[in-house]
Amino acid sequence: MDVQQNFAVIGLGEFGIRICEMLAEGGGSVVAFDHDAQAVDRVKKIVPAAMVIDTTDENALRKAPLDDIDVAIVAIGDNKEASILTTTLLKEREIPYIVARAVSPLHAIVLKRVGASRVLKIEEESASRIANELINPEALNSLSVVEGYGICEVKVPKFFIGKTLSQVAIKEKFNLTLITIVRLELDIDTVGNPLNREAMYEPDDNLELQTGDKLFVFGSLEKIAEFRNI
Repeated sequence: MDVQQNFAVIGLGEFGIRICEMLAEGGGSVVAFDHDAQAVDRVKKIVPAAMVIDTTDENALRKAPLDDIDVAIVAIGDNKEASILTTTLLKEREIPYIVARAVSPLHAIVLKRVGASRVLKIEEESASRIANELINPEALNSLSVVEGYGICEVKVPKFFIGKTLSQVAIKEKFNLTLITIVRLELDIDTVGNPLNREAMYEPDDNLELQTGDKLFVFGSLEKIAEFRNI
């Protein structure tokens, strides 16, 4: 199992509450913040900690319990100034990864400039998809094929390293089809300088998995989620 991640969700409108629900359901530890006491009350039954706080207030945010937070999600709605200032202050708090909601292209540009690691175009990305990506950081990329099924890129599990594909038996044990393996390899350019390049390997029973390998698997989203969490 992965080490539990700690999340802070700031802004408890419809989108923010949905993010809280999905992160909590996914096993994340969530603390939620909003300046509105009623919004905080609504989320208290979903997350273990929720606080009334003005996150645009530098002193207030400095005192907020954010020391162990891995990911902060700024889900503030149409108040662009509040979202930008909150993102700036979170960056000053040295939060490792900041996700911020943008409501316009210019808003997105400013959020990136003040320190957002990722900017969400809210009209294009659902809360459930965003939360799923955040709660499963080893799932690097995915492609929906039909409803309930997809192709997903997953980092090789630690205890697969050093074992052959025959030994890990992905199809037999996890009911997933391995499509290909992508591996970072050292190469030399035309003037003799070292160069990293990605090489693709077809599945072969005798292929031994290495640290850093990326596995592209196809199957049901339920089975892929189980595979991520082994």
